[in-house]
Amino acid sequence: MVPENQDGQGGVSRRGAAAAIGTVAAATAAGTALGGGTAEAAQAPLERRFRADPKAKGARRPNFLVILGDDLGWADLGSYGSPDIRTPNLDRLAQQGVRFTDAYSAAAVCSPTRFGLYTGRYPGRLRGGLEEPIARPDELHGIPPEHPTLASLLKASGYATAMFGKWHCGFLPWYGPLKSGWDTFFGNLSGAVDYYSKITGTGVDLYEGEVRVEDLGYYTDTIAARAADYVRGRRGEDEPWLLNLNFTTPHWPWEAPGDREVSERITARVKAGDARALWHDDGGSLDTYRKMVESLDAAVGKVLRALRETGQERDTFVVFSSDNGGERFSYQWPLSGQKASLNEGGIRVPNILRWPARIRPRQVSRVPVITQDWTATILEVAGVTPAASHPLDGNSLVPYLLRGAREPENELFWRTRSSRALRRGRWKYLRGPAEGGGAATDRLYDLSADPREQADLALHDPDVLKGLKARWEEIDKGLLPYA
Repeated sequence: MVPENQDGQGGVSRRGAAAAIGTVAAATAAGTALGGGTAEAAQAPLERRFRADPKAKGARRPNFLVILGDDLGWADLGSYGSPDIRTPNLDRLAQQGVRFTDAYSAAAVCSPTRFGLYTGRYPGRLRGGLEEPIARPDELHGIPPEHPTLASLLKASGYATAMFGKWHCGFLPWYGPLKSGWDTFFGNLSGAVDYYSKITGTGVDLYEGEVRVEDLGYYTDTIAARAADYVRGRRGEDEPWLLNLNFTTPHWPWEAPGDREVSERITARVKAGDARALWHDDGGSLDTYRKMVESLDAAVGKVLRALRETGQERDTFVVFSSDNGGERFSYQWPLSGQKASLNEGGIRVPNILRWPARIRPRQVSRVPVITQDWTATILEVAGVTPAASHPLDGNSLVPYLLRGAREPENELFWRTRSSRALRRGRWKYLRGPAEGGGAATDRLYDLSADPREQADLALHDPDVLKGLKARWEEIDKGLLPYA
């Protein structure tokens, strides 16, 4: 199915948001292909076009800007139906490319999804990916430096690589971005920091490379400024680049720009040994959350403006997503569940792609995609072959996006210690504790008709359920078991 054109600017209505996820595509590709640019460029095989001499005219490999929000809910953006939060920069990004309605995170919590993005594989292939999420510094849990990553593979093929913001894939001295292929890093290693003091239970968590530093600015603004400076610094360089921009926004603690008094109270509690202080169970509000998401949008806008002003916008492949679904204050209608759940609200996320050189604007895709697919897609676009010793679990979207191929028929797989899920087309198999904490049950949902997952069709379509369950168990056999 060719993504549909969008009409209008800005957000959509609540009814429009529900309609946007109401149908899972089943039609074949028809009409013109997704790829943009000149007719010659659209027809040229991607491998030949991007594996040619990077300095040759028209053959420069694109830059990659991969932006993650943190705990951002599926409908927290105007373009996804938020009735109150204003996100003009991200809405404009969606208008300039493709907005995916059925996009998913690799996991329902922070660090496993990042494992999926950086390795292109199921989080359960590595011990650190079994943590939900990584919560302590130790030698056992992280991405091993010898494991191929998106950054290390691109770096080996001539890309400059940088990360600003949240890493959350293991702690120093054993793990870190510089050990896994990134040339430049400024950010935090843990899952959450205070937005001003950058404190966690183990002290200040802010690093320049592998050196601890201090900065008392609002974190969202600080890393956006760093990323914008990086983009400006790459102006005129022949070497293409990968930039991972990982915001902690809108993850707790609930601190909007200017909430320094809130920060001071939380910081004091952390220093006094309150292990739950950063969770901020006693704080936050819908208004604070709105301001946090709007600050995220403004920060993204600053980096996108740097791309435009330096003439790099056309040749930069931009992906925006979230590491999992939203929680306490998120707006996720009509989905059920939230972060840590394998219901749609815990794993379905906003996902936007823009690449002016090859992708036409104002499109909507209902094709189910997952975090690891973007790893595979980026590598193919860059002309980089994944390591044979560590085959990817994601599926490249290049044939669909750039060659007019039929939409991919992906099988999307998830598991936690207590739940499991698999989506194939419109069907979703879900096993989790019954309401009220009862025994686990196998459920079946038709997401095209029931994205809220309220009508269990297990008894109506037992053969479908049986097939999905068998496939889930087949994939699971190849992964590490939980301890």
